[in-house]
Amino acid sequence: MARFQSKKLKQEVVLRDPVHGYIHIEDKVVLDVFKSKEFQRMRRIKQLGPVSYVFPGATHTRFEHNLGVYELTRRICDIFAKKYPSITPGDGLWNDDNRLLVECAGLLHDIGHGPYSHTFEHLFNTNHEKIGQKIITDPNTEINKALKQVAPNFPELVASVIAKTYPNPQVVKMISSQADADRMDYLQRDAYFTGVNYGRFDLSRILRVIRPYQNGICFTNNGMHAVEDYIVSRYQMYQQVYFHRVGRSMEVILQHLLERAKDIYKKGNLKVTSSLASFLEGNWTLDDYLNLDDGVMETNFLIWTEAQDPILSDLAKRYLYRKPFASVRIDEETKNLLPKLRNIIKQTGFNPDYYTATNSAFDEPYDAYKPSGKNANSQIEIMQDDGSLIELSQLSPLVRALNGTFQGDERFFFPKTMLSHDEDQPQIFDPLYEQFQKYVKNGALRYLRKPRKKKNHQA
Repeated sequence: MARFQSKKLKQEVVLRDPVHGYIHIEDKVVLDVFKSKEFQRMRRIKQLGPVSYVFPGATHTRFEHNLGVYELTRRICDIFAKKYPSITPGDGLWNDDNRLLVECAGLLHDIGHGPYSHTFEHLFNTNHEKIGQKIITDPNTEINKALKQVAPNFPELVASVIAKTYPNPQVVKMISSQADADRMDYLQRDAYFTGVNYGRFDLSRILRVIRPYQNGICFTNNGMHAVEDYIVSRYQMYQQVYFHRVGRSMEVILQHLLERAKDIYKKGNLKVTSSLASFLEGNWTLDDYLNLDDGVMETNFLIWTEAQDPILSDLAKRYLYRKPFASVRIDEETKNLLPKLRNIIKQTGFNPDYYTATNSAFDEPYDAYKPSGKNANSQIEIMQDDGSLIELSQLSPLVRALNGTFQGDERFFFPKTMLSHDEDQPQIFDPLYEQFQKYVKNGALRYLRKPRKKKNHQA
């Protein structure tokens, strides 16, 4: 394996970070990537999108998260190089020749994210992972030119780590597994900026007990409870923050807003900035993608608040001025009520195509064995004193209870006025509101009980 090296800076660059204290940049290539216009673009893309409508402090960006993952990756490399250096080829310990590669992959792992990434991807059929690899390997980007200073094929190798095709599993799993630098940073960072305690686990302890082995990364047995705490923290963050019903409501509104804009644009009657027009037309380029950020999107939303189309205008105002939909929990049985409820909503003057939606939010807190998919073969291993490995859920009853389970709910979203009379709506709709509300109890849909027929008893 080639040893990848970069010129060392005469004096390291130190960035103050509220989560990790300091972020240290020692290599010229890392600083050059940091200064690139593609990386600086991440300052203008919020990490959690509409979540800031629920937790006002959650306005942090992809920029600082990428830096945080880089810093954790750098620290793990330091630990491995000091405590577990490879002595002979194939001994399963850490070969520090991989350091620069994995640090750059950590720094760039989310470079392909766009504004409102997951909503945007669903509507415009983009893929942030593939776009990220394209940004890294495209010879016209500043990132590519910076990485090529190391070696001509270095950009492709960095992209292969992010794509999980790089042959060394230790390198891949350091930034992509069920216990990686990516998750460790975003849980701590998101908890800090949302102001909650759920995502705060003992990171310093985790870093003390992490170690490499032949097929990846594991943890020593004296640190099992710290890893257990990390799994529970992740579970709680998803349930309390990422799956918050109001945040999901704003995502629903955002999706309908962009769907309506796309429909109107096809008819040739929509004011839109040129950077977004190419996506509405379906012929965008990488440069078009790199010109998009939260500010560009919100500029278009502001323009649309004055659109002639009343639905587009209303949805833009609802999104910009935080007017979320209400929602109720649904299940496989009560889904059968949705056509009837949509019809009631339609009778009150709302187009159900744009003012109702179902949204599922389920997460798998931990999976002991997943042979395919995003976290393939990424079970968390605990190394025993004799060097043997035991999968985490076999040792932890708490993790065992979460293993393979899907936590979350499915909800039906609709205008809040359906649950309480809106003075702006005519009173003639009151009977419809009352009819709708009969199907809602304790935040969930329910069937109306039919009166039982009295049995005739013969004397």
